[in-house]
Amino acid sequence: MSKMKRGAAVAACMFLVQGLFTAYAAAPAATVAGGDAAERVEHYLAGLKTWSADFSQEIDDADGKVLRSASGHLYLRRPGKFRWDYTAPSKQIVLADGKQLWFYDQDLQQANVRNMDSTLASTPAVLLAGGATVSSQFRITALPASGGFEWFQLIPKHPTSDFQAIRSALANGELMRMLVADKRNQVTRIAFSAPKRNVPLAPDLFVFTPPPGVVVIGHAAP
Repeated sequence: MSKMKRGAAVAACMFLVQGLFTAYAAAPAATVAGGDAAERVEHYLAGLKTWSADFSQEIDDADGKVLRSASGHLYLRRPGKFRWDYTAPSKQIVLADGKQLWFYDQDLQQANVRNMDSTLASTPAVLLAGGATVSSQFRITALPASGGFEWFQLIPKHPTSDFQAIRSALANGELMRMLVADKRNQVTRIAFSAPKRNVPLAPDLFVFTPPPGVVVIGHAAP
């Protein structure tokens, strides 16, 4: 697989995760009332306008072997905009500007652009649009607290979703961990640090202009 395709695969996992503050489910666990869990998650999202944090990410295969890892910084603006700045192991950007989704690989000098609506339709990222409630898209349960975190599990209601489940962990009311299990039984694990909620973010953070000489694959809207 080419580096660009590997980068796109990592990016796909990341915007999948964007579905915002949810996470992975394998073995059944004791839960509390689903209605209470849904209210808790809805409350967390209700006042969310911007969010940023450092992140580290690992993608594991079905046997728990780490396939790849990455780190960087996330910026989020609701509705519909986010930016994942990968700084290691290579510099890449995954950016949604509200209409299009960009994948940029600095080393390869290539950028891939897609229509955001069609790309995100079957992923948790639809929550970024802010139009649908979490409970309308997911079956939500609260899991027992573990490791000092408050855990929630979300199972997609849409049968064509690309993932099995999501688990998210909150500490002191803030998102700190996320796990996503896809239909190939790969698990994306993300740890967040230094989160900042509802802080001013420059508008140009969510605008991507291909640098001179970069090859653009796909069609950017005017």
